[in-house]
Amino acid sequence: MASSAHPPRRHETERADGSPVRIGALVPLTRPGWAEAGRHLLTGLELAVDEVNDAGGIGGSPLDLVVRDTAADPRQAAAVDELSDLGVAALAGEYHSVVARTAAARADALGLPFLCSSAVIDALTEQPTRWVARLAPAQSHGWRTYADFLLGAGHSRIAVAAQPSVYWASGTRILRDHLAARGATLVELDMSARPVTAVCDALADQRATALLLLVGHPEPAVSLVRSVRRDQRLDGVLMGAPAGQPEFAEWAGELGADGAGIPFLRYLPERLGPRGARVGAALRERLGRTPSFVAFEGYDTVAVLAEVLRAHGTDRARVAGSWPHVAVEGTRGKIRFSRTPGTGVWQWAWPPVQVVDRDPAEPARFRILHTG
Repeated sequence: MASSAHPPRRHETERADGSPVRIGALVPLTRPGWAEAGRHLLTGLELAVDEVNDAGGIGGSPLDLVVRDTAADPRQAAAVDELSDLGVAALAGEYHSVVARTAAARADALGLPFLCSSAVIDALTEQPTRWVARLAPAQSHGWRTYADFLLGAGHSRIAVAAQPSVYWASGTRILRDHLAARGATLVELDMSARPVTAVCDALADQRATALLLLVGHPEPAVSLVRSVRRDQRLDGVLMGAPAGQPEFAEWAGELGADGAGIPFLRYLPERLGPRGARVGAALRERLGRTPSFVAFEGYDTVAVLAEVLRAHGTDRARVAGSWPHVAVEGTRGKIRFSRTPGTGVWQWAWPPVQVVDRDPAEPARFRILHTG
């Protein structure tokens, strides 16, 4: 990381009583949150914390992760106040955009630095803030890449089956605007107004060649995939899941071969560098399976915060003031933050973006179909 203009004094990073430097972590670990994504995120956070402490901590003080389960419920973002009262130096994590938005608003109000790991919705805060930074790419960046993949594959009439949500509505808008500007059509099928079988009827009537699943997992996503696969009228219709549901083993376990061949967004490079490969192996050992990009996001979050805390101390204003000076080698490339229009936060622009699917011939294997 770039050196600070004001190097921290000894007492700012090394605590005389040996008390830990605390980071608060927001993670969905129970339903209706996407618990598997939460486990991957937490595993990445914990691995990085363990490595920091094995290397001497923060100026000789141990780094301590204080975890709160959000369960995809924005009301659980009240934990931000609790964590602030506990004296955390910064806030990390969160996967669900609806929770991250509430957490970011509270962090901004409290003057608590928040490095958001995985939530992608563009407007993470209503107004620009100096307190919040983000590792995950903005939704508009990733989903436009996904739209380009669809266009390149010859799809010009695309349907979305969407549930009511700020996140899904934002994704639909991004896709519609990007596709319309290139002569393609987006057909919206409201999942709240029709059962799964009626979605199949509407899809057949609309003559769409692709259906995007902007819905919750496991339901109604699993039922929708199975219904489309078994409807002979829809042979040849491509299903897609830009939000990344097929990334996780739970998807493959529930759907088997039916869950393959469904392209999704993944934020990994084509090949990991030496650090990424080492961390990937450690994550695999802890998870007992291939780590998702979310696990790497968790690791990179702590890697950035540890460098910031070492260089700038634990004062919250100094931590937040360091965002524009960050230059940390993460698992997926050099991490730097800048002001990106439409986000309101300090943004890594951009992590690598891929469109990937599970190989129908070998569902445990991923195929890279497009890079952004």
